Amino acid sequence: MHATEGDRDTGGDGRQAGKPDAAVVRDALGVGVAVGLSGFAFGVTSAGSGLTLLQTCALSLLVFTGASQFALVGALAAGGNPLTAAAGAFFLGVRNAFYGLRLSQLLALPRALRPFAAQWVIDETTAVALAQPTRRSVRIGFTVTGLTLYVLWNLTTLLGAMGAEAIGDTDAWGLDAAGPAVFLALLAPMLKSGTERAVAGVAVVLGLGLLPVLPAGVPVLVAALAAPAVLWATGRRRMTEAGEERKEDR
Repeated sequence: MHATEGDRDTGGDGRQAGKPDAAVVRDALGVGVAVGLSGFAFGVTSAGSGLTLLQTCALSLLVFTGASQFALVGALAAGGNPLTAAAGAFFLGVRNAFYGLRLSQLLALPRALRPFAAQWVIDETTAVALAQPTRRSVRIGFTVTGLTLYVLWNLTTLLGAMGAEAIGDTDAWGLDAAGPAVFLALLAPMLKSGTERAVAGVAVVLGLGLLPVLPAGVPVLVAALAAPAVLWATGRRRMTEAGEERKEDR
């Protein structure tokens, strides 16, 4: 069986050809700019939680995963233990490792470049890369999104932290709500299936319900149990439905 033109264009990975480079760059820039500007909210939130300008900028430069960064500074702002806050941020960041497993196949980068590319494996770069039809467009989308987002996120983090230091008490300006608002804005579009929405709902109930009785930062860790709990309940429901169908067939 001969390889098709689309297969040859993709290097044999079976993905279909046909998206201009300019269109990929445009889409990637749109995502990078839109999300990159949210770094301002992180800078404000981080400075308002007591972190220094250097600490805030170091988080964006080295960690570079918005949800984990917001979780960390949010727990610290609530008076949580630094180790607990870091643990919550770590659990949120684990998903990027799974993204990397898939992207490593699609990007097929030289071994020397993989450690540098790993820094850009986040929600947005993964979404743009997975939407592309060829390996070439995957690489372009990943690179343009990652570079744009990394530069803008760090620049706006710096500006946000400097602005927060200049205006003083961020709570008085209501800027303490900026971080959670941006976090929810980034999260909401990802909840596409009923299971995902159920996990988010249970996590919210656990987090808010335990907030008054557990130390700061701990409710976030407990809320992580929402995923296995919902998946278990979903599996049980499907097994029950399958059993009932078999009984009806008899």
